[in-house]
Amino acid sequence: GVFMEQMALFLVTLLHSGTNTHLQHWTTKSYAQHKALNHFYENIITHTDALAEAYFGCYGQITKFPDTYHLPRGEPLGYLQSLQKFVKDARGDLPKDSEIVQLIDNIAELIDSTIYMLKFKS
Repeated sequence: GVFMEQMALFLVTLLHSGTNTHLQHWTTKSYAQHKALNHFYENIITHTDALAEAYFGCYGQITKFPDTYHLPRGEPLGYLQSLQKFVKDARGDLPKDSEIVQLIDNIAELIDSTIYMLKFKS
């Protein structure tokens, strides 16, 4: 299918971001970070699922996903900023159907607003 490998990597990276931010949520000493990360991981899986199912409806089901997983390194803010860049860079290799773009926009917006929340130092 079209863009299938790129979409498989995109989806699995976003799913892993849910686990990674959950781990950071558990290990932070900052209440502001704890809350911001909670906001992210509670929403990213739903957004990723919506994107996956729309893609499957347009281009066919993906059945093979990359089997790599990386624990998050460093601070939550740096991790979310690298995720922001990943989404920006990946867009060029993903479908341009307006409904799929909209679902990726929702993911980008969630990342952006989480970065904003992580910048509060309380």
